[in-house]
Amino acid sequence: MPNMYEPVGYETYNENPMFENGMASRTPADGSVPRGFVPFDIDNTLEGYDLAKATLKTQLDSTQVDLARGKVLYDIYCGICHGNQGDGQGNLVKREKILGIPAYNDAGRAITEGSIYHTIYYGKNTMGSYANQLSNEERWQVVAYVLQLKADLEK
Repeated sequence: MPNMYEPVGYETYNENPMFENGMASRTPADGSVPRGFVPFDIDNTLEGYDLAKATLKTQLDSTQVDLARGKVLYDIYCGICHGNQGDGQGNLVKREKILGIPAYNDAGRAITEGSIYHTIYYGKNTMGSYANQLSNEERWQVVAYVLQLKADLEK
């Protein structure tokens, strides 16, 4: 039985006579959700942003918030543009690679935990989405840290 010792490998998305549809890859069952995925039911629209800003609240209770972890994640993903203090003076802004990033405490910028989460999930303006880089729980840690930065800037 040579196939037991030297199995035949099939390339993903290529033809494979072993299956009904003749393809090597399997499509997920209808309605299935990948393990660890938490669906986000608010749309990537201006109305969705406004809805998130008004209604979306953190999923973390006070014992789960870890500002030290939120700072690490913020420094990795956000600080390069938004600045380590949330003042909009990150290295890319200082080098004039990106312009127009407001500080978290700007008067016209009434951010909430829902608006921050929505922006991290979908991106906004020139900022791209970080939904693939950060898990649901990590996004909420970053939200908590951003709100802390905002409070520190408003003192």
